[in-house]
Amino acid sequence: MKRRTLSLALLALPLTTGALPLLAATRTSADIEAMQTGWRKLLPAGLSPPDATDKLELSDEQWRERLTQAQFKVLRDDGTERAFTSPLNDEKRAGIFTCAGCELPLFSSAMKYDSGTGWPSFFTSIPGAVQTRRDYRYGWTRVEYHCARCGGHQGHVFDDGPAPTRQRWCNNGVALQFLAAS
Repeated sequence: MKRRTLSLALLALPLTTGALPLLAATRTSADIEAMQTGWRKLLPAGLSPPDATDKLELSDEQWRERLTQAQFKVLRDDGTERAFTSPLNDEKRAGIFTCAGCELPLFSSAMKYDSGTGWPSFFTSIPGAVQTRRDYRYGWTRVEYHCARCGGHQGHVFDDGPAPTRQRWCNNGVALQFLAAS
């Protein structure tokens, strides 16, 4: 009986960890391409964001002066904030999500969805804004991503997001800033 209960719980797990958005309105590859090329329309008026090629390299001491303790833990030490603690998880306005360390635009609000995981989640990113690498720290392989400009840890990419990308860019809210569109 216990084995059956465990099996049923494991089968239900995808429904509680992000599969529900798969039942939402389906986006096409053309929709994703439009989001990835048209994100600048959501920038606040007059804002000229930095470019990913304009690398920002600071010492740990300089980062500590620039960031809060929580931001430093996530962005510089690859930490993770507790689920459901970021106000950005519930952010619904039109705008751009930037790296809290260097202000590089990473995601637009059009790319965001509610994954039910407790962290701001996106189904795609702004092209060239993030870099990925394999993360083996917990005994299994995950894909970790960082800001392409400053190298700040943002989160992990999973393959349980909505169509058509099937990606869930699970981001630490403390690693982001939100700029509302004007």
